[in-house]
Amino acid sequence: MSLETVVEDIREEARARAEEITSDADQRAEEIISEAESDAEQIVAEREREIERQIDQERERRLSSATLEAKQERLAARREVLGTVRERVESALASLEGDRREELTRTLLESGLEEFEDGEIEVYGRSEDAAMLESILESYDATLAGEQDCLGGVVIESSASRVRVKNTFDSVLNDVWESEIRSISDRLFGDIDDDLEDVTSNADSDQ
Repeated sequence: MSLETVVEDIREEARARAEEITSDADQRAEEIISEAESDAEQIVAEREREIERQIDQERERRLSSATLEAKQERLAARREVLGTVRERVESALASLEGDRREELTRTLLESGLEEFEDGEIEVYGRSEDAAMLESILESYDATLAGEQDCLGGVVIESSASRVRVKNTFDSVLNDVWESEIRSISDRLFGDIDDDLEDVTSNADSDQ
């Protein structure tokens, strides 16, 4: 075998080996590229899902915040309306005159006097009602002892006991307001919902 033949055989072997290595490298490169593309798709898909979750969470947060804000505004509006109604009722009671005012005052006085059996009975009332109270008390064993800051009615005390009866227009209104607030709210707003307790509790606390 000549030297040229040996050299040629070596060249052929080198070429074959080079082609084999190239082929293997190409195949491995394709595998790496395929794996990278698959990984990239998975990463993109996971990122998209994460972004969607973040969007859903943000949407839910904003919706919850908007719902709470709307509820608070609705409650504030209802409290304002109830407060206005209360003020108008108080104004109407304070402006009662004549026989109607005397009749209500006498009824409250008689109801309060039933709580006392003996002792000097003292009555307190609205300063503007002093003359009327003096006239009414002429029929009872009681004296007008002073003024009471109220819309009307009477506060009664006795020297023989620690009993103090508050039969003012204000106290009666408070009792009626507390017992009828749900009915009042239903008439004003057309429904009774879960917010009513918040409305009424805040309305009462403002009194």
